[in-house]
Amino acid sequence: MNHKRSVPTMKDVAREAGVSLGTVSNYFNGNPVREANRQRVEEAVSRLNYQVNASARALKTDRTECIALLMPSIRHPFFAALTDEITDCLMQRGYRNNLMITNYDPDAEKKSFKLAVQHKIDGIIGLTYNQNLEVDLPVPFVTIDSNFHSKIPCVSSDNYGGGQLAAEKLLELGCKNLLFFRIDSNIYGEVQKRGYGFESVCRKRGVKYESVILTDSQTEAPFYEYLMSHVKDGVPEYDGIFCNSDILANRVAVFLRGQGIGVPEMVQIIGYDGVEDFYTGKLTCSTIVQPIREMAKAAVDIVLNTNISNYPACVILPVRYAPGGTTKDSV
Repeated sequence: MNHKRSVPTMKDVAREAGVSLGTVSNYFNGNPVREANRQRVEEAVSRLNYQVNASARALKTDRTECIALLMPSIRHPFFAALTDEITDCLMQRGYRNNLMITNYDPDAEKKSFKLAVQHKIDGIIGLTYNQNLEVDLPVPFVTIDSNFHSKIPCVSSDNYGGGQLAAEKLLELGCKNLLFFRIDSNIYGEVQKRGYGFESVCRKRGVKYESVILTDSQTEAPFYEYLMSHVKDGVPEYDGIFCNSDILANRVAVFLRGQGIGVPEMVQIIGYDGVEDFYTGKLTCSTIVQPIREMAKAAVDIVLNTNISNYPACVILPVRYAPGGTTKDSV
């Protein structure tokens, strides 16, 4: 004899709650339902342990309530924090994400977009590094930090203003000779503006500065070589360094300290991202803090909007400076 229990249906929920099937349907579709009926439906759902059939619902509504999230990596603290915030924002809106890790591979990005469309996702949020990316998609697409064209909204922090803020803070803290380090990709985007903002303040203030930029480098060794070539009798020529990420700022600080050059006593360093240490919850260096939660919320709001054309080509969110141990205001 087969004692397997049948899976409860919406009709069962309606019968258990003593309401119409239409009321139950409205409840699950987020439509207005009288408070008394809502309570009856929720109690019936709990008693029956009813679970919505997502596949059937997607066929009926032509919506999967799933957003594809393309990230180059989640090993990078900023990417990991952004992924976490986007996932939370989607869950609060009743959506889930389909996370795809591309490892900075342009071919993997193309395949990820193709798979996302094939699986009938409702939209895509992507942080991409593919200069030849095909962006003519049948679903809403929002980018993080990358500019494609005016019909593809981009969400970013104020990178130009952040670069300016870093330069102004280093000068305020007494630095006289500034240096900018950046590991760059060959894709133009908002991130490059960090250096432009930094340089604009240096030029305006008549401050001596230098920019050292590596393209798609796998190592920071050239930065270290440059630094040591500008050290005389144990004294570094540059007393203020702005790095285009917190990871790079921390690695430069570790290197300098290993050479007997005090940070922040002799050289002050500011990074960019503002991601907190996983264990302590503290900043790992003095930094320009990106509004990660606000960036995630903006990206989710846009991708779920029925008329994505209402948004500007780029949504820029404000940044702030915070001391974190590599500048003298941290002591």
